[in-house]
Amino acid sequence: MEARILRLNMAGQPIEWISWKETTCLYSRGVIGWTLGGEVKKARGGYSRLTGRRSVLSLPAIIACEGGKFAPIRLNPPLTNKALFSRDNYQCMYCGLYFDFMCLSRDHVNPSSRGGADKWENVVAACKRCNQRKGSSLLSEISMDLIALPYSPNPAEYLALINSARIRGDQMEYLRPQFSRYIPPVAICA
Repeated sequence: MEARILRLNMAGQPIEWISWKETTCLYSRGVIGWTLGGEVKKARGGYSRLTGRRSVLSLPAIIACEGGKFAPIRLNPPLTNKALFSRDNYQCMYCGLYFDFMCLSRDHVNPSSRGGADKWENVVAACKRCNQRKGSSLLSEISMDLIALPYSPNPAEYLALINSARIRGDQMEYLRPQFSRYIPPVAICA
């Protein structure tokens, strides 16, 4: 799989993953303000008529682009099953078992048939068995509990979720400090 390059705005906020081809276009437009991380790829261009030398561009793992039109910030990340299941670590939020992508489904904690919204804060990954068992019931009406509360990932968390299989160490090192600091309470046994 081809490594992706993390694109930031000039303030260092993560925007999106882009390909090496898109990165070379941004370099040619002169909109890259600063870079971080190791080299992802060497892009080779044409040969100079004057010198006969070939142009080579070293593409870093992280780039920051100037200008508002080149860096739209996505405050509300799109809700997809891929990102949702990754957020929940491919674990059913009811029975606690881990599943492959094809064995999971999106469950609305407050069912859509009862006015529940299709948004991050109301959906969890659920195995098909648990999802069917819950049906259109509220958790208070049946004997099922969530093992973790649903939440909306911030932009850095979302980018890590959608690219988790291909993220480089230097990119994760940059993103991790921007993750939410929420730590669930731990039960202490007497």
